[in-house]
Amino acid sequence: MRKSLILWLLMVFFAMAVVRSALAQPPAGAESKSAPSSDSQESRLVRLEQQAAEAKSSADNAWMLTSSALVLMMTGPGLALFYGGLVRKKSVLGTMMQSFALMALVTVLWAVVGYSLCFGRGNSLIGGFENVLLHNVTTQPDADYSATIPEQTFMVYQLMFAIITPALITGAFAERMKFSAMVLFMTMWSILVYFPMAHMVWGKGGLLNATLGGRFPTLDFAGGTVVHITSGVSALVCALYLGKRLGYPHTPMPPHSVVLSFVGASLLWVGWFGFNAGSALGSGSLATSAFVATHFGAAAAVVGWTATEWLRGGKPSVLGAISGAVAGLVAITPASGFVTPMSALIIGLVAGVFCYLMVAKVKARFGYDDSLDAFGVHGAGGTIGALLTGIFAAKSVNSLGSGWLEGNVGQLGDQAIGVLIAWGLAIVGTLIILFIVDKTIGLRVSEEQETQGLDLSQHGEEGYSWEVPA
Repeated sequence: MRKSLILWLLMVFFAMAVVRSALAQPPAGAESKSAPSSDSQESRLVRLEQQAAEAKSSADNAWMLTSSALVLMMTGPGLALFYGGLVRKKSVLGTMMQSFALMALVTVLWAVVGYSLCFGRGNSLIGGFENVLLHNVTTQPDADYSATIPEQTFMVYQLMFAIITPALITGAFAERMKFSAMVLFMTMWSILVYFPMAHMVWGKGGLLNATLGGRFPTLDFAGGTVVHITSGVSALVCALYLGKRLGYPHTPMPPHSVVLSFVGASLLWVGWFGFNAGSALGSGSLATSAFVATHFGAAAAVVGWTATEWLRGGKPSVLGAISGAVAGLVAITPASGFVTPMSALIIGLVAGVFCYLMVAKVKARFGYDDSLDAFGVHGAGGTIGALLTGIFAAKSVNSLGSGWLEGNVGQLGDQAIGVLIAWGLAIVGTLIILFIVDKTIGLRVSEEQETQGLDLSQHGEEGYSWEVPA
């Protein structure tokens, strides 16, 4: 009886506690009645906007990190294989090592001073020293360049351009420059040629910047002037200064492996989507436009180069097809974020024919030994692409620029000024650097070393071993 009474009392106390708790809670809807409904809707809108901004930032950052990896892939393995297959087998490692070494060398140089000189606040010709040693380069965005990705992402993406640009030059002096000379030359060239040109076109207040206060707004979406004209013209200067390879042009010097070059060119084509579409600095519709233009330009150039070679020589070569692809990719680079797909086809077709004639006719006419046609493809292709951008740029693609076909004749003039500055800086800067390196440590390997090949003479190893193990 006593136990039943105790149990009954506990149940009563529990029921009273439940009732008291229920009475302490406001009735359903009381909160919404006490506060205006507009405040609740406004707070929800703010949260939704914040979530949308965070989602866009994450998507843009993911695309830019992917693009950075794609552009690095263009140097190694893309360019390393492309150039490595084009030389004779005794210099395959030496040629590939030049691209690989620059992946490390330029990265260190970029971290110390390069990024600051390109994108720091300076004058119209060169950036300042505010970001030396990557000072103040944080994971927060820099609104002047891209408001949706961390500045470190922007920094590392631009680094990949700084890596591949000097690597392109190595094709002109293949098989005959000392490795030590290459290291010193590329260090000085990056500082005296690439960094100023990158600042002028892409940096805050640069002379040629189309969006941040440039006096001559040059449309260069992904590097026609900054990357391809500077490297291609510098390549020609190097080829002329160093002179021809031993035996050129009388001794046959065919590529030792077009297969390697084919794989390298294919990697370049894929990587170029990061190069051009990544230059939208986001994952929106402009990236899509640049992606499509890049592919169409490359494909049209293959058709143009191959058809011209076929008509002149009777056979369409694999080497010609892959060279045409690279020529088209070069030419569409400055225009990729400004032109329609049909304009991209025209630019690619023109570039394929033009670059073929530069390689097959002009080089033979003047007799210079641009070993791997760095000038014929990059210098010539970059120049024609930059000028055609001034003709075909369309506001429907990018509101930042329109070309001659839309009535903006002056844009072609601005493009020509950008081209002339890139040519002038590349010629003068490269000549000065070559002279300094030549008079200090020497540029060219000896005749004995050149005959032996770069693999053994510069690195003490061979790319291929034909010995059968016992």
